[in-house]
Amino acid sequence: MEPLVSKWHRELELFSAVKPLLILEGNVLDQHRYPVAGSIPEDELAPLPRYLHGYLTDSGYKQVVFYSNLIGFMNPYAPEMLSAFALMTETSVKNGAIPAEFKGNGAETAPNIIRRALMQSAVPTAVVMELASHYIVTPERMDQHDVNSFNLLMQSALSAATVRTTMGRKPNLLILLVSKVNDLPAWFYLNNPACKVITLETPDREERKRLISGPVFATFFDSAVYRTDWPWYAEHPEELERLQERFVGLTEGMTFTELDAMRRLSKRECTPIRDLCSIVDLYKYGVKVNPWSTLSTESLRTAKADFQKRIKGQDAALERTLDVVKRAVTGMNGLSSSSTGKPKGVLFFAGPTGTGKTETAKALAEKLFGDESACIRFDMSEYGQSHSDQKLMGAPPGYVGYEAGGQLTNAVKKNPFAILLFDEIEKAHPSILDKFLQILEDGRLTDGQGSTVYFSETVIIFTSNLGMYVEDALGNRQPNVTMDMPYDEVESRLRDAIADYFKLELGRPEILNRIGENIVIFDYIRQEAGEAILRAQVDKIIRRLDEMKGIRVSVTDEAYEALQEAALADLSNGGRGIGNQVEALLINPLSRWLFDHDVTGNAAVAIEGFDVTAKPPCVRCRLEGTSDA
Repeated sequence: MEPLVSKWHRELELFSAVKPLLILEGNVLDQHRYPVAGSIPEDELAPLPRYLHGYLTDSGYKQVVFYSNLIGFMNPYAPEMLSAFALMTETSVKNGAIPAEFKGNGAETAPNIIRRALMQSAVPTAVVMELASHYIVTPERMDQHDVNSFNLLMQSALSAATVRTTMGRKPNLLILLVSKVNDLPAWFYLNNPACKVITLETPDREERKRLISGPVFATFFDSAVYRTDWPWYAEHPEELERLQERFVGLTEGMTFTELDAMRRLSKRECTPIRDLCSIVDLYKYGVKVNPWSTLSTESLRTAKADFQKRIKGQDAALERTLDVVKRAVTGMNGLSSSSTGKPKGVLFFAGPTGTGKTETAKALAEKLFGDESACIRFDMSEYGQSHSDQKLMGAPPGYVGYEAGGQLTNAVKKNPFAILLFDEIEKAHPSILDKFLQILEDGRLTDGQGSTVYFSETVIIFTSNLGMYVEDALGNRQPNVTMDMPYDEVESRLRDAIADYFKLELGRPEILNRIGENIVIFDYIRQEAGEAILRAQVDKIIRRLDEMKGIRVSVTDEAYEALQEAALADLSNGGRGIGNQVEALLINPLSRWLFDHDVTGNAAVAIEGFDVTAKPPCVRCRLEGTSDA
């Protein structure tokens, strides 16, 4: 198998021959696969310091030392190099290290020792400064000692000698390992002719595929399990390829260290080869059984009928919603995309207020996860400020609230199998929409504490009233849709208005592209649906009074017709408006009558009429078995 050399390793080979100062940023805490035969076995995973030691010695450097501001100079891989380094720099080794402070003015500070090492031309030398991000608080809070130390390092690199190695003439090297290059002062690396910044990315698809396809594959499994399962996969290589491709897709964005942890976890759990991908859920979420895999197909077959009991008059919207869920359950979600880590589904609910958008999300949570509380709601009107993204995702280190984390990231960490409902998304600040782009595309997000949060097992639902009103040529708001329009026209007008908002007003067509064709338009609550909603609410009130108080309430046909005529007189506020009318015309007057007549339980009450014009409205009732009203 040909060696697979990462981009950053090629850059290291190229620039270490001409640049005396290299800054390695990004995935520096990970283990890395050594790509060629040398002092480290080929394809072996090694921490970056060991990797660099192997590379530098293979490149002809005779002295390689590592510096930490906690320990000083050291070399755990070749202690004899440290002794030679001490002799060359006129320092002394104590307990396996050369103690040296990073800041100060003495000759024994780390920058001064490094300066002596880089300027000599007798022995090819490389100094690697580990966790250099931690040497100062922030570039903005540097004191004069910090400035002097970095200034001396820069001057040392600019003055570094070129020495003869077994691989040709090369400069003495100073290498800094940092999480982010901007943790260092900008003047240290910008426009510095001696400096090159090299970014280490997480393993790409090819590197992950090589890991799972090579000799390491067998080490993912207990030896007895592997011996039992392997013969079948040896005879069915297409199934093995399909399994490995899925694993590669599910581990997008993960480090080699995480992949190695999953390898050891899979082996310890005696995972069968066919269940290899389940180890990803176990590693990410700490669960062996994914709730998506235990969903009953019979339950989903009755889902539409179950939803129609709660959400009235929205058959088209419910059908579109369930299509997305069925696609996720059958494993067809994201087949047209290169990313397998996307959320299970993305829905954009739009339409008039009070039509059942939030109720549909709750019903979906109960159907999928058995509990309405699995629907986690965020009112996006609370996130309208430029800094609101910190409330959702967590404040960065050093800022107030850093320890608390973000409301969204904390919620998903606690319950990765959930419906995430973002109400009135158009009221969120545009900076938050940038975060949603990453969630919708990659299915993951790094919070303020540096932890990766995965959204691949969630369903994300946005709700909005966008398009209900548009501005005319004079800038005045006017209705874009009305109740007398058929549903097809309402849907067409709202879709067009939503597209115009994202493309023209917001200037973010990429957000619309991520949502795709999953815009679900809810219709107005029309007369037939309104009657069904009213009947359901009245029946619910009667049932609860009987269950809680033992009060059996009946409503005569004449009284119900009067209630229905008043409650459904204005359907512009949808089901929520009907609920408000039921409260004003039925609940309040009935509770007043029960209180005035000292009816506290174990009674039968007949409602014979409503006086909706009274101030406040009242009911005419009688206790069963009496003639009093």
